[in-house]
Amino acid sequence: MPSFRRDELEEMMRRWVAANDRAGETGDWGPMAAFYAEDAIYSWNNGPKHEFVARGRDQIRRFVFGTEMAGLEKWTYPYVRILIDEKVGEVIGIWRQIAPVKKADGSHYEIAGTGGSWFRYAGDYQWSWQRDFFDHGNAATTFIAMAKDGRLSEEMQRRMAQGSKMPGWVRLSEFDWYATLPKED
Repeated sequence: MPSFRRDELEEMMRRWVAANDRAGETGDWGPMAAFYAEDAIYSWNNGPKHEFVARGRDQIRRFVFGTEMAGLEKWTYPYVRILIDEKVGEVIGIWRQIAPVKKADGSHYEIAGTGGSWFRYAGDYQWSWQRDFFDHGNAATTFIAMAKDGRLSEEMQRRMAQGSKMPGWVRLSEFDWYATLPKED
């Protein structure tokens, strides 16, 4: 695995977090796809039966920042910790998941638990690999509470009703994310 200069990885994260914050403000997540290499892989677990996987920048643009963000356009994902390993070119970012709407008590709905992304840097300010992790039980609890309170977007209600028919969702047995894990030298 190639090593990278620490200042380059720090600059990558500065750019990434700025674009992430901008996307949360505008609701336009599409520009985030420019941060991925043409052949990048982006995945996460979708519970006990499914994985989500996007292969290549085009699928990342269409699925990750398109269909998967539909109904979550103005949610924000502020980073609270960033861990950088320049020797292997990997970054772990820990983030929160905050809804743009408020509860009756005036606080924002937020998905509890730890959310994060594990990135592999490709150089040239692009990711070659990303694996997200977050608490699905807490996400479901938050979405159900928002729906009961009449605060869940129509698009998210439609998506929840659709279930596992979203583009990029595959059966757990069809995708071995460990096999995509960047190999250490």
